[in-house]
Amino acid sequence: EARLGPLVHRKTRTTFAFTQINSEDKGALAKLVAAIRTNYNDRYDEILCRWGSNVLGPKSVACIANWKKQKLKTAHPPGLSGHC
Repeated sequence: EARLGPLVHRKTRTTFAFTQINSEDKGALAKLVAAIRTNYNDRYDEILCRWGSNVLGPKSVACIANWKKQKLKTAHPPGLSGHC
């Protein structure tokens, strides 16, 4: 993001599109595409697994517990046993 920003004169950008490419710039573009594929596309699984360990934080755990508790309350209104 930080490298793409100066290219389009903005602070940060995640995407941009080329509409026209000069013939003398095609080699540089091919190098750029190869570097992007090597650093991001080909390493997707490695990058994805690095952050976090699929363990929820205490706020998320509390929120999910509260949500489940509320769901149980609405599934069986007070006074009804849930058996028909």
